[in-house]
This record gives sequence, structure tokens and C-alpha cells, in this order.
Amino acid sequence: MGSVADKKSFNSFKEFYPYYLQEHKNKICRRLHFAGSLVVLAILFYALFSGNYVYLWLMPVAGYGFAWVGHYFFEHNRPATFTHPFYSLLGDWVMFKDILLRKVPW
Repeated sequence: MGSVADKKSFNSFKEFYPYYLQEHKNKICRRLHFAGSLVVLAILFYALFSGNYVYLWLMPVAGYGFAWVGHYFFEHNRPATFTHPFYSLLGDWVMFKDILLRKVPW
């Protein structure tokens, strides 16, 4: 699991994102990331509009839970979160947007 690029340092997100997409070639993994992001948004909106902020702690559990299942069972690689946490989180949301805009295959 993992790749040589896991140890590489990236100078920018623009440099990192192609690597991030390479680590998400499996459509089920991408779909699980997308689903996790939707659940994160649902939790955020529920907490904000209901005033039940205690549910906010579920956001990372949902987001990372879906993603890690995708990587472990379908992509068979190590999530970039462990080596590039900020770029990986940003990559999740950019890929989410790119899936919505059909720039990344569903």
C-alpha cells in the first residue's frame, strides 16, 4: 500500500492534485469520497441550522470513514491524509467539485 510519491514533498497544491487524482483511480473509492463529503455537508448544515453543535464532531468521522474504506478495500493504497494532510483535505473538496462539474469521472 502507498506509493513512492507518498514520501515526495509538493511545492503547491497545483503540483499535488494530479498525484491526488492518481491515488483515486477506482470509481468506487471516488464515489465513497463523494458520499463522505455529502455526509459532512449534511452534518454541518444540520448542526448549524438546528443549533445542535455537538454533532460537528461527526464530520471528520464521516469524511475520513468513507474515504478510508475506499482506499483500503477498493483502491488498495494508503490515504494521502497521513503524509499530506492539508493538501489531501483540499484535494477531497476539489475532487468533490470536479465530480459535480464532470471534470472527474463519477
